[in-house]
Amino acid sequence: MDFTLILVVIVLVSGVIYGLDLLYFKNKRNGREPGIIIDYSRSFFPVLFLVLLLRSFLFEPFQIPSGSMLPTLKIGDFILVNKFDYGLRLPVLGNTVVEVGEPKRGDVMVFKYPEDPRINFIKRVVGIPGDTVEYRNKVVYINGEAQTLTQVTPDGSLVVPPLTEEASEQLGDREHRIWRRMTQGRDFGPIQIPQGQYFVMGDNRDNSNDSRVWGFVDDSLIVGRAFAVWMHWEKLLSIPSFSDVRIIQ
Repeated sequence: MDFTLILVVIVLVSGVIYGLDLLYFKNKRNGREPGIIIDYSRSFFPVLFLVLLLRSFLFEPFQIPSGSMLPTLKIGDFILVNKFDYGLRLPVLGNTVVEVGEPKRGDVMVFKYPEDPRINFIKRVVGIPGDTVEYRNKVVYINGEAQTLTQVTPDGSLVVPPLTEEASEQLGDREHRIWRRMTQGRDFGPIQIPQGQYFVMGDNRDNSNDSRVWGFVDDSLIVGRAFAVWMHWEKLLSIPSFSDVRIIQ
């Protein structure tokens, strides 16, 4: 279900009814109370319009559904996505109307899944337009240069799966942690990224459905940059936790 599309439709319908009431029906009522449809439209339109503006151009909440971004993001993390960093985009259509900025290497980005745009995905930007990306022996190479990777000791907040090591990786100006299996992996590339496209990978490198499988992310599919975790709620019957509120690295 595309919540943004539903919200846009409701705002349009309630806005049209509200406008018609102001311009026409209000003068015809002769002081009588409006019907329930007009009354609801007048009440909900301003609130829903404000929500649409906030979700479309400033911030939008998402929940992490899978473990592809472990150890950075856990299943059940509720995140905030900055919709402004990558430019102002029309809701539903995704067209950029005001250029502000572009995704950078190391950003954690939310986008519409290229093979089914109804689904939102979250991955880390590894390559930007013009880059040549290669993944060899579980190390990322950008334009032929190996990205710094240092094995680290887990902080104990997560149970690291067997035969898995945690490492610190440097991508652009951003340092973050990844998981990688201590087994033979599948090399990828080198491949050059076309203009208007981005190469993304999950931090849980051996358990991620990403650009190594389905290709690049087109600029039109970008939703925004994930920048903070504000709540964790893994199961419906569990108690939400605010003990791990943090900025996303």
